[in-house]
Amino acid sequence: MGAPDFPRTPTCVAGSPRGLAPLQQTDSLLGKTPVRWFETAAQSAEEAADGTVTLRSIVLIRTLAMLVCAGLAGCGLPRSGPSESEITADPDETTLPFEVVAVTDDVARISRLDESRQFSNALVRSALENVDDIDAGDKLSITVWENVGGGEGVLTGVGQKFAILQETEVDEDGFIFMPYVGRVRASGYSLEGLRRVIARGLRDQTPDPQVEVRRLEQGGAKVSVIGNVRSPGIYVIENATRRILPMLSAAGGVVEEPEVALITLRRGKLSETIWLEELYDRTDFNVALRAGDQIIVERDRRAFTALGALNTQVRVPFPSRSINALEALGLVGGLNTQIGNPSGLFVFRTELPEVADALLSEERIVAPTRMVYTIDLAQPGGMLTAASFSIRDGDILYATEAPAVRFIKALSAVAPVINFAGSANNLAN
Repeated sequence: MGAPDFPRTPTCVAGSPRGLAPLQQTDSLLGKTPVRWFETAAQSAEEAADGTVTLRSIVLIRTLAMLVCAGLAGCGLPRSGPSESEITADPDETTLPFEVVAVTDDVARISRLDESRQFSNALVRSALENVDDIDAGDKLSITVWENVGGGEGVLTGVGQKFAILQETEVDEDGFIFMPYVGRVRASGYSLEGLRRVIARGLRDQTPDPQVEVRRLEQGGAKVSVIGNVRSPGIYVIENATRRILPMLSAAGGVVEEPEVALITLRRGKLSETIWLEELYDRTDFNVALRAGDQIIVERDRRAFTALGALNTQVRVPFPSRSINALEALGLVGGLNTQIGNPSGLFVFRTELPEVADALLSEERIVAPTRMVYTIDLAQPGGMLTAASFSIRDGDILYATEAPAVRFIKALSAVAPVINFAGSANNLAN
């Protein structure tokens, strides 16, 4: 009786042909692909049995073919992303959508960016706001003494020596109203200058008037302080707060960690940002404030993404001005020791044209380029190399699974098939 006509073993289609590369090298002597080789072996075993082959032998041969195919090619097994061999494939085998560069000390140096920030000369050279002069919105107190003996003056009653005009506010046009003098321009004058103007205006109304002008509240030159400060709001520029640091102090101070705090100063169409640490370190960055300035305090928004065979898969905000690959690895708990491949650590990045042009020996590059940097932690100097390579905003830190992990997954995937083969054999017997 002839052997049953079993269907052919399905060909593996998941993953990439590169997954079969190890077996294809051995199979080159046979001139067949791995799957076809095992199919041929199964057919040969059937024919060699000359019609006396058992169901058990056929099932076992088929199962062996499926097992090796699944173990070497992946056959659609679950995984966290591409394998190391797929990322670093020979360009002759496939066209990769990125350039692959192994990280060395030179590569780390060329790809490193200066993360420092600074104010331009337009801000650094700003003149101090003249807060001594009267401005629109100021509230003044004007006291007038009249030399009229015990009689009645133009502003004082009988027996009064002086009159006080409390909270006289400078209007938006810069004027105040003074009885018996009329509208008087106050904006642009010092307190002494306005005193003289008022005294001169009253001389025709009362003999030898004496005038005193005091500022009760300064309302002209104001700045906005918003963001991560204790008391955001609108603040008047006073003598003690004419620069950015004293003004931040008046707003209660910055509540963000200095390592990740950014200070933005907006003035008209100009907007510039520096690190809070640089504001502390550089006295010339403690710039003078002008009326209408906006001070914005916020946390650094940069982040990288960790994926693959790591202990955590998450988007990670930068904890400081600059971090390296080794620090980034530590932030996510390092490689997963059960499945992680220390030789397969990669950084995916859209690289700046000038950096890509310096690293790749090709035609001049003028556009952002997708690149993958490879780091081998298994090498003696791998840790030092990772510590020299800077992580940038938007990077993807990816760790591949160890080769043995895929094989173990393949064994787990075909275990039901093996169990089925045993059951079929028991039924055949």
